[in-house]
Order: sequence, then C-alpha cells, then structure tokens
Amino acid sequence: MTGNKYPSLYAVVHQRKVDDSLFCDQVQYAAAEDVDAAVEAAEAAFKGPWRKFTATQRGEALVKLSALILEHKEELGYLDGTSIGKSQAAATGEAEFAASILSYYAGWADKYPGESYPGEDGFVKIVRQEPLGVCVGINPWNGPLAIMAMKLGPALAMGNVIILKPSEKTPLASNRLAFLASESGILPPGVFQSLSGAGATGAMLANHMRVRKVSFTGSISTGKKIQEAAAKSNLKRVTLELGGKSPSGIFEDCNFDNAVWWSVFAITQNTGQACFAASRVYVQESIADKFVEAFTKGMSQKQNELAPLADKIQLSRVSSFFQRDAGKTKILVGGKQHGDKGCYWEPTVFYNPEKDAQVYNEEIFGPVACISTFKDEEEFLRLANDTEYGLMAGVFTQDINRAMRISSELDSGVVGINCVSTISLQTPFGGSKQSGIGREMSHYALRSYSEPKTVLINMNY
Repeated sequence: MTGNKYPSLYAVVHQRKVDDSLFCDQVQYAAAEDVDAAVEAAEAAFKGPWRKFTATQRGEALVKLSALILEHKEELGYLDGTSIGKSQAAATGEAEFAASILSYYAGWADKYPGESYPGEDGFVKIVRQEPLGVCVGINPWNGPLAIMAMKLGPALAMGNVIILKPSEKTPLASNRLAFLASESGILPPGVFQSLSGAGATGAMLANHMRVRKVSFTGSISTGKKIQEAAAKSNLKRVTLELGGKSPSGIFEDCNFDNAVWWSVFAITQNTGQACFAASRVYVQESIADKFVEAFTKGMSQKQNELAPLADKIQLSRVSSFFQRDAGKTKILVGGKQHGDKGCYWEPTVFYNPEKDAQVYNEEIFGPVACISTFKDEEEFLRLANDTEYGLMAGVFTQDINRAMRISSELDSGVVGINCVSTISLQTPFGGSKQSGIGREMSHYALRSYSEPKTVLINMNY
C-alpha cells in the first residue's frame, strides 16, 4: 500500500530546499479506505504466511532486506534527501546506517531468549516472548531512513507485521522500499507496508482498533495525541521518542579541543535538526571566555558546510524564535537567514539568554545554541535539569568520578561523557520526562515489540 486512487485530491508539492525548484508534485495520500485495506492485509500476513516463518527465516529476511537497501542506497537517499535539502552523500550514508540496523536485528531474530524457572513448588514456569501483531511506525522527516529501520528491524525480528507512515515531507524512500521488498519476494505481501499521508493518516492508524502497537518519533504535542488515541481506542502499546533540549556541561578540567569539537558537531549535524542536539551549552566560568571564542569560531566556519533547513515551514519556525525573544538574548554569531534562495540559516550562538526566553526553553530544531555560564557542579545540575525534556545530556571533564556522579544525577535517558548527541545500536535510546516513553535500539526495542506469555506446567496432576 503506497497511496490511493485520488492523486489530484491528495497530491502534495515537494520542492528542492537548496533552491526551491520543483522536485515532485504527485505524492498520494492514504485515505480511510487505504488504512483499512492496509490493516486487513497486515492481519492476513500475520495470521498466514509470515506466521510460518521460523525465527531463523525472519533473520534471513532481514539480512536480505539490508542488502536490498545497500543495493538501492543511492536511489533511496536521493528520494528522501532531495526534498529536505540533505546532501546525496549524507542521505546515502543514512541509507547505509539503516542497512546496518536491519543487519543488527537480523542477528537477534533467533537469539532473543525466554525464561524458565525451576519447579520446586510443583509448577514449571516458562515465559515466552510473543509478537503483538499489526504494528505501526509513524516517522519524522529529519532521519527518515534510519528511523524507519529502527522500527522495521525489531518489529520484524519479533515476528510482527508493520505499516510505516512516513512524514509527508519524506514519503518516497519508505514507499519505494516497501515496493522493492514485496516485488523481490523477500517478505510476503502485507508484512511491510508504507502509507503516505499527513497527520490525518497517522491519526487513523493510531485510532485503529486492529492495530496493536504504535511507535512514534516526533514532537511532544503529537506524541500526546497518539498516546490519547491509543488509550481511547484499544489500549494499543505505545513507544514515543519525542523532543529534546539537551544540556551539555563543559568543566574547566575538560579536554578543551574535544569539548569544542563535540559542541559544534552536536548542534550542526543535520543542520541542528536532531532531537538529541545539545542546544543548551553550559560552560564553567573560569574557561567561559576561551570556550565562547573557540565555539563561535567553530560555528562560523560551518556556515558554508550546512545543508538548508527542511522547508520554508521549518525556516519560518526557526526565524520566529528570534522575533519573539528580541531583547532577551545576546547573539554572538548568526541569527538570520543565509542568502535569499533556499532555506539556509546561519549557525547561531546566544550568550547567557534570559531563562524565560523561548530560545532557551523550547526545541528549535535548527543550528542554534544557547551558551550559559555556571560556577560549580551543583549549579550545572540545577540548570541542566530545569526542563521538561530529558532525552540526551553531556558532561565534559577528565575527572571520571565527577563524570559518573553527574551522569547519575542528570535527568536524561542518555548521557555522554566527553561526547554528546550520538547514539549506539547496542544500547537503548529514549528519553525521560516529556521526551518520551519506551526505548529504541538494542535488545530493549525487541521488548517493546513483544508480549511476555507465562506458561505454568503442573507437575503434580
């Protein structure tokens, strides 16, 4: 399923964000009948041919799907990257990362263990991990291929079927891969489907009574709506990976060059359009002047390397923060659109913004960082934790005792020591507080796509 029969009604225009030229204007949106048909096809696959696949066969299918992505990596990267201004090299690299995610979960397919307990009480206890059924992945536009694989891999490894709803800004690669997977015969029809659409399509999936799990990556406001829909429909399982306003603490004993490099990288990778971007940088007062000088220089040097923001909507959003917070901030570098063509924004650094400024408190999703100073460890922790976000945090120090102490006190799902705004396939990724529910990556993701079933065997009958 990649659309419906009403292209004129549901068409959407995609433009190249580097120069605003037309890229595609015939992307079909899924309507209610498409959603129902997709769920019906998924249920048929789950109860039929896919159910007969052994765990080893599911792993082999994921290996083949990984190879399929690599075979078509340039095409898939082009399809997703062009409409949001991502370079071909970066988009192809993301496709390669997506392939590695599927390879990783292929290895887990026949290795995720159950449990058993001894029968001293007369009962042997067995716990099996069973698939949920029809799962849905609602994906964002900033990392469409990688995040697609983060949902696809564990869902299929555990024996589920999945319908992906890519962002309306980046639907093409998801649709193309679903078609290739079906055409190649790697997966039975209905196991992996892609439905184009905007918020209304996602809402229909979140409310659907025969969907058993929704995994969503995106904004807090939309995540709350999905959780509400899940509760009001059939109490379907929900994983939410939401926004961030990640803090990073630069202590006076840090490896200075390393701290500067990571701080610049964290807020400029993907043009700052990353949920875990370290956008609140706290610097110990004793090294503040030196760090600010080096950091602003590093940000300025990124000017001609950055890709544009995703579209004019995102450009307008970033620009709006500067209008609302006029007078509450001191801009050291940047702060405006770069050029008059495309959706480019200058790398921007605020210095000691007022604590009620929106640029300090809200996720901007652009190459915009706020630098504030702190006196000691206690003040850093107070400032870093004073937020409803809790996705990623970083601490830069050569004192390992301090690093471990701070990592335990930061309200964050992930903490980097002498690094920040990075992830690992082998470890869980997700947030605390309003940054989300549940975890992706590693074997923790497998848990969220399975249901434990306890079997009690009476040995005394």
